Amino acid sequence: MEEPAELELSNLEVQNEGPDTSDKKTDEVDDCPIEEVRLTVPITDDPTLPALTFRTWFLGLVSCALLAFCNQFFGYRQNPVYISSLSVQIVVLPLGRLMAACLPPKVVGFKGTRWSFSLNPGPFNLKEHVLITIFANTGSNSVYAVGIITIVKAFYHRDIHPLAAMLLTQTTQLMGYGWAGLFRKFLVDSPYMWWPSNLVQVSLFRALHEKEKRPKGGSTRLQFFLVVLATSFAYYIVPNYLFPTISSISVVCLVWRNSVTAQQIGSGVYGLGVGSLGLDWATVAGFLGTPLSTPAFAIVNVMAGFFLVVYVVLPMAYWSNAYDARRFPIISSHVFMANGSRYDVSRVLNPATFQFSQAGYDDAGQINLSIFFAFAYGLSFATLAATLSHVALFHGRSIWRQTKATVSGQQAGDVHTRLMKRNYAAVPQWWFHVMLVLVLGLSIFTCEGFGQELQLPYWGVLLAAGLAFFFTLPIGIITATTNQQPGLNVVTELIIGYLYPGRPLANVAFKTYGYISMSQAIMFLQDFKLGHYMKIPPRSMFAVQLVGTVLASSVYFGTSWWLLESVGNICDPAKLPEGSPWTCPSDDVFYNASIIWGVVGPQRMFGRLGRYAKMNYFFLVGALAPVPVWALSRAFPERGWIRLINMPVLLSATGAMPPARSVNYLMWGAVGLTFNHVVYRRYKAWWARHNYVLSAALDAGVAFMGIASYAMLQSGGVNGVNWWGLQVDDHCDLARCPTAPGVSVPGCPVQ
Repeated sequence: MEEPAELELSNLEVQNEGPDTSDKKTDEVDDCPIEEVRLTVPITDDPTLPALTFRTWFLGLVSCALLAFCNQFFGYRQNPVYISSLSVQIVVLPLGRLMAACLPPKVVGFKGTRWSFSLNPGPFNLKEHVLITIFANTGSNSVYAVGIITIVKAFYHRDIHPLAAMLLTQTTQLMGYGWAGLFRKFLVDSPYMWWPSNLVQVSLFRALHEKEKRPKGGSTRLQFFLVVLATSFAYYIVPNYLFPTISSISVVCLVWRNSVTAQQIGSGVYGLGVGSLGLDWATVAGFLGTPLSTPAFAIVNVMAGFFLVVYVVLPMAYWSNAYDARRFPIISSHVFMANGSRYDVSRVLNPATFQFSQAGYDDAGQINLSIFFAFAYGLSFATLAATLSHVALFHGRSIWRQTKATVSGQQAGDVHTRLMKRNYAAVPQWWFHVMLVLVLGLSIFTCEGFGQELQLPYWGVLLAAGLAFFFTLPIGIITATTNQQPGLNVVTELIIGYLYPGRPLANVAFKTYGYISMSQAIMFLQDFKLGHYMKIPPRSMFAVQLVGTVLASSVYFGTSWWLLESVGNICDPAKLPEGSPWTCPSDDVFYNASIIWGVVGPQRMFGRLGRYAKMNYFFLVGALAPVPVWALSRAFPERGWIRLINMPVLLSATGAMPPARSVNYLMWGAVGLTFNHVVYRRYKAWWARHNYVLSAALDAGVAFMGIASYAMLQSGGVNGVNWWGLQVDDHCDLARCPTAPGVSVPGCPVQ
């Protein structure tokens, strides 16, 4: 994978000109420094095309609302179905063209104003299509704050004021706008911040809209997309309905059926995954995203981190019995008693005061974690420190230069930045400042008002906002260059857990304001970059993102409130009727996290009162980890591969485990390196033409079949033929067992 020798944010120098991918004439030179962008993104623009049309608003608002409703509705179920904006990107094209063919070109005006619009301003165009997809993207991204409402009503069985709940969902989603506005000069205008995942959508847009002559003996990109889409759609009925076991096959478990140790080593779901594989695109891309849009150097970093943790550190720690590791499963996200049984978290919460119960905790004893989960927290500490250290060392000088260039108005850019500045008015900075101030004020009102139901004081909101502001730029740089996004969820829980312990809702509210506002900023910036590539007017992008976010948050809130009020015993499997799907698996994890971090608190886990205090050394490890790489890159500048070693990505490699499993990483890495290293180097013309289109088609086929099979079969309780292959895991039941002598766990042999 070719990368520039110097990953600068500014002072762009002209690179080798890429191929002209448009049939329109242009006087511009494609001087983007990233080859993948030169091979994928056109350098032409037609600023006369209408963007914010009646079709854009109608199809965009409907798509946004439908995706928000469906994803929240399915999100409470035992087997959630996630519908991405990719589905809308494909479906709205014929709908837009149908509206262009059928609607009259009537101009509708508003009495007393100069405002008017045309029902049909002409052919359905690319800019309308992009904005509708941005609408859909806001609807497809989940609203994290809904988890707070769910655990309050369904797990803690307490009331929350509906207006407070509504404001919570809106403010946590909208705060990211302010941070996005502050850093868009660095993360959008800079050609080195190239956002790899956007190239998938760019390729699909071009395949759907550009007229292309079919090469002799080949196919156009649209034909290729449709063939792969149909194949993916047809095949997914096998792993999704007829033969789910092929999603994760463990050869070791099929051979050694009665060995706990062998199954721990071989299970791709509950163990190390040695010899496991999956014949399902959802296994490849389900948890880690499509590997086809991730640069090869980032895949190598992720897989190096995965192998180091899972195949070196974890076995050494587990079989040496560190922290009594053998009393618990080798990989698990649950918490345990000292005897190996599940921890009863309800014993440590005083139901009268809704705060920590010291007496209950003394009776239950310390919380114990699986050794993998303990290291997962330690590595999250290291990732945070490494992100700051890496960005300071590798990008600090460029950030300072770009800051001075931005202030002086002398900022440089590539062809895409020049086209955007030439053809469109920028979004005034004060729009973002006003949004940030308003949302901060509403956030403080939400937490301090309504009888302080959310337990978080005003200073907690301001501190969470400060953390989001501090980390948006470094995490944005990592995401924009590697397609990997480190999260703030653990560190936010840690900070508020120390400062304001014993209050579960304060902990989750602080985490949401700190982590999600940063994450939303990253999403807004990524969409802005997509608009940058597709030459969408920035003010149109701002309007669509703002309206879409407000609408999506409202629909997510309304859907969750309706289900929580109408479905009896929702999220309580013990009281639900047999076969009821409303088990809320993700919210159960969120609830337990609120107990662990908010009630028990990090002081009793990673402080002097807990078992895992030594995990704090990972902060130091992470801060120092990028230093040798930086020093070597300075000492040997001719060896460009050294700069591609990204310690934040390497340390956060296993951050998706669980719910991701070993088999997901193995298949993701194998497919990603095959296409983005082997195919990219040997068949670059094919890769440039088909790679991102292939990714979009595979994703879309899985999504459409998942929706169809759920709607027509699984929603009615028809889950497939009852046979051996219907089991959704890899038949490695013993991989979840402890191996310490004398520990008795139901379903496991006593060693």
